[in-house]
Amino acid sequence: MKKSLLHSGAAALALFTVWLAWRGSLAEDAKTPELKARIFEMRTYITHPGRLEALHNRFRNHTNYLFVKHGMTLIGYWTPADAKDTLIYILGYPSMEAREKSWKAFMEDPEWKRAYEESHKDGPIVNKVEARFMTPTDYSPIR
Repeated sequence: MKKSLLHSGAAALALFTVWLAWRGSLAEDAKTPELKARIFEMRTYITHPGRLEALHNRFRNHTNYLFVKHGMTLIGYWTPADAKDTLIYILGYPSMEAREKSWKAFMEDPEWKRAYEESHKDGPIVNKVEARFMTPTDYSPIR
């Protein structure tokens, strides 16, 4: 019994020590968010009337794969409940420089060029693109 209590006490002390170290690293991260924070890009695409499904198909079948291939992190995709022609998505990057490098490689990728041309066989898809860059706050659960 005494040996069991000693082992339990040692395990509890070890867990407590790990927790303190982890908590301390979070505190350090909060002091220097620029060292850990990624850049996020929120993009809003407004399609030509009736072309949202073609945009979904292009993302589903080509774009997502190519984004990942070129180092972009897929965060999420949304369609607003009150808009029939809009896609909003967020990508993550380690830095703005990484973002520029990824987009350059993506735009020059022959596979992207083929997918883009193929998706336009029934006319243009996107009417307007808006982009906004975001950095997470020190208390953001996603960094």
